[in-house]
Amino acid sequence: MDIGIPSTDTTDLRARWRATVAEAGAAADRDPAPYADRLLTAWAEPQRRYHTTAHLADVLARIDVLAPYAADPAAVRLAAWFHDAVYRPDRSENEERSAALAERALPELGIDAARTAEVARLVRLTVTHDPAPGDTDGEVLCDADLAVLAGTPQEYAAYAAAVRDEYGFVPDEAFRDGRAAVLRQLLDLPRLFRTPHGTAHWEAPARANLAAELAALTAAPTAQPPRE
Repeated sequence: MDIGIPSTDTTDLRARWRATVAEAGAAADRDPAPYADRLLTAWAEPQRRYHTTAHLADVLARIDVLAPYAADPAAVRLAAWFHDAVYRPDRSENEERSAALAERALPELGIDAARTAEVARLVRLTVTHDPAPGDTDGEVLCDADLAVLAGTPQEYAAYAAAVRDEYGFVPDEAFRDGRAAVLRQLLDLPRLFRTPHGTAHWEAPARANLAAELAALTAAPTAQPPRE
């Protein structure tokens, strides 16, 4: 998993966008390129350290693995493009604004109302990552988004450092408390991953990574020797 400042070469992502909007039923006379330009510009904004085009590419790659479980893979891929299109680490309405962006852009491309609504629903679902039973599209998107948790210890450390960088404006103690609360919430879930592939391949390493980070965040500080 590639964490950090993304490459400026977005050729593959642009090709993927064009293929996805065609699969989703975009009108043949609508040019998808300007929409790719705007989305990729958003994903490359300077405040991003984890939520970058590298993260977008990783999520799309995971969706490729999980696509056989989805009812509408094209909608899931479109939702991946939009799910962090609006991202400000100091704001709480990112997912809602990202969903609204999809609701504006997709009809302009000629994508029908039902699929547009499904994309927006999936984007909003990334607030909780808690799809309802039987929501296979939601399961695929959420598992792909959370797959970063199951990286190698080195990959996970890079991810955690990138998240900390995004919240660089938060003091250390406040960040540790908030991050620890998020980790406990994740570890308390009965299942992090809902697809059969995610359950089999990502659940155990993700829990090990989360537990290790939580232990490091909450470890008692090392006592300093008394000064002479």
